[in-house]
Amino acid sequence: MENKIALIAGDGNLPVVIASRLTDMGTPPVVYSVREKVGEISKYSLEVVNIAKPDIGFTIKDMKSRGVNKIIMAGLISKTLAFKPSLFDLTTQRFLASLIFRDDHSLLGALVDFLEKSGFEVMSYREIIPDLLARSGNIAGRRPTSDETADAEYGVSICKTLLPLSFGQTVVINKRSVVAVEAMEGTDATLLRAGSLCTGGTVVKMMRLDQDHRYDIPTVGPNTLRNMAQAKLTCLVLHAGWTLIMEPEEFRTVAEKEKIAVIGIEQCRSS
Repeated sequence: MENKIALIAGDGNLPVVIASRLTDMGTPPVVYSVREKVGEISKYSLEVVNIAKPDIGFTIKDMKSRGVNKIIMAGLISKTLAFKPSLFDLTTQRFLASLIFRDDHSLLGALVDFLEKSGFEVMSYREIIPDLLARSGNIAGRRPTSDETADAEYGVSICKTLLPLSFGQTVVINKRSVVAVEAMEGTDATLLRAGSLCTGGTVVKMMRLDQDHRYDIPTVGPNTLRNMAQAKLTCLVLHAGWTLIMEPEEFRTVAEKEKIAVIGIEQCRSS
């Protein structure tokens, strides 16, 4: 049977890049768009199916009718929707009601399991865009100061403690003190909150070591750096090999312009 791929696309540039790469590979996806605006992703799709809100029952039925057998999930969908079950179809309501925990790891992991039990293969997109993964060492901008390096090491230790609890993918550190920790509000809101609390700081963004890389790989881009500059944060630390850098050329340009140090740090992962 022909492999037909569906891309469940949230907001942001990541789903557009994935759809473009799939098209270049000769396998343009059927896009199920949960995006605020469909935008240019339509250029790289067999068809776009607009979903005004997450609707698992309709989506599964529609994918099966189109012969889809593989699924990729990418892009931003507000995690707070998990607390508004009345907005969803009956299948999604039952799915949410079955969950003991609704943190990112539990919610997305349960969704992948549900889709696979429905007969689909959920694919990782990491292998589709390997050139966008952060490398180890200096990535962009200037080199970090000794204080930023010390804050980076401290921030990594904090992330390693928090991430198994399914929050804290991003932390902001200043003088070995935790200024802000990311939860459901997302990275950008965390950065701006940190800027309201102090001047200067190092941002550390890591991936949970046992995270399933078929979903929720940490992502940064030029706007991350612009928000850091607005918040007067001066150094960005990324999990090398496990963080995606969108629009890398513009990312490097903004890092140079704003004099932000960007470095990659490796962590040991279980295979």
